[in-house]
Amino acid sequence: MTPATLLAAGHTAGLAAEKKSADVTDWAARAGWVVGLVLFVILVYWLMREGWKWRATLQGDLPELPGAPDEPGEARLTLSGRYHGSTTAGQWLDRIVAHGLGTRSRVELTLTDAGLDVVRPGAADFFVPAAALRGARLDKGIAGKVLTEGGLLVVTWAHGDKLIDSGFRSDRAAEHTAWVDTLNQMTNKTEGAR
Repeated sequence: MTPATLLAAGHTAGLAAEKKSADVTDWAARAGWVVGLVLFVILVYWLMREGWKWRATLQGDLPELPGAPDEPGEARLTLSGRYHGSTTAGQWLDRIVAHGLGTRSRVELTLTDAGLDVVRPGAADFFVPAAALRGARLDKGIAGKVLTEGGLLVVTWAHGDKLIDSGFRSDRAAEHTAWVDTLNQMTNKTEGAR
């Protein structure tokens, strides 16, 4: 045999020696990882829920939300869309969760001379009297929701001794400008009457 043949035979024998069966799956270790991951997700969810309840406790001094009057008057504007939450005015990340104000939902808004009626299927409805309205603007975000510039209608209103920003998005975004103009005209008349 030539040295080249011996080298080739040795190489082939080395390849044959390297081949072995695939490792058997360690099901106990895999199950341990899955159980650990599930427990971690449950822990994170529980901590988030406790944080939400803690925030509601801190905001416990916020008075109950008013309900709509029996005769609110004729509707000046209506809007169907989404309610994205409420924050302390001017602090777009300080979410208010007391009295259900932190719950996102569908919304039907109706603006009358008496005020703003906020009807939320699946969440607590509330009413903002005209005297409590402080203004409106177009914005791009509110706690946990960021949209394109001007994609969010933000209504500022007073409740108790706190100023609140509530964010709404219409199903037809072109309506936002009319809402801002009308709400700001109403608040200017209210401020002039004081």
